Amino acid sequence: MSLARNDSSPLFADSGLGTLKLIVYLAAAVMLMVADHRGDYLAHVRAALSIAIEPIYRVATLPAEVGHDVKLALADRKQLAERNAELGQKLMLAEAALNRYASVQEQNQRLQRLLDVQRSLGLGAQLARLIDVDPGPFHRRIVLNLGSVDGLAVNQAVIDGTGVMGQIVETLPHTSTVMLITNPAHAIPVAIERTGLRTIAKGGSNADTLELPNIPISADVKIGDRLITSGLGGIYPAGFPVGEIRAIANDASGMFAAALATPSAALDRSGEVLVLHEVPDAIGPPDLAPDNGPPASLAGDETAPSKADKQ
Repeated sequence: MSLARNDSSPLFADSGLGTLKLIVYLAAAVMLMVADHRGDYLAHVRAALSIAIEPIYRVATLPAEVGHDVKLALADRKQLAERNAELGQKLMLAEAALNRYASVQEQNQRLQRLLDVQRSLGLGAQLARLIDVDPGPFHRRIVLNLGSVDGLAVNQAVIDGTGVMGQIVETLPHTSTVMLITNPAHAIPVAIERTGLRTIAKGGSNADTLELPNIPISADVKIGDRLITSGLGGIYPAGFPVGEIRAIANDASGMFAAALATPSAALDRSGEVLVLHEVPDAIGPPDLAPDNGPPASLAGDETAPSKADKQ
């Protein structure tokens, strides 16, 4: 049985034809390399082949590039998130510091106003700080950090840098309770600064309102008139700002006028106040001296004629 002949013979066959093919291929390769090295004849061929092969190369390297880009994107996103969190924290700290600076600046301004008021009072005053507030509609009281051991007593007047706040109604060893002038149970003698008309300002239904009932119809009262303490009653010294009239109307009977005023003091914003000592010059008749005989000067005048008579 004859074997089937295979016309295709391997390149490195044992026959002489295979060796001849190898020599021809090697010679052609050497000629092409020399020609390319000397004359650069295959540059265009390489360019054309690179254009044809580049898409294949791009496709082959695409997974690696996509993975690298995804990794960079995730890393950048993580860094951006951390950076945003850091910047957000710094911004919050800066805003807190700025708000605190503004609060400290406002507090310094209030203290400066209180210091100026204290210097211009001409009477004793103690600086106190608010530690509690009762804004209830029927209370409207504040609590101070000073008490009876600090020399505070009931009925002492309390002011801030802009006006009268109220009076002390209760003292404990280390705290005091102040009734605000807008308390419905509070009344303060006032005078209209422009005309000198005296009247009474009472606490209103709102926390920012003073009521002035029973004003004579013929009285010269205008919106914008300033109210000051009249000095009557012996609690509030005269001349301190109390409020400003913002509305005027006749009462139900039509015989009197009633006015509403806005307090001058920052009742809901003040953090530091001044507690005034008792007014040195009390309002009222002087005390009568005990009947111990005439004064020495008068006694001397009475004895002078007797000495002359003896002479």
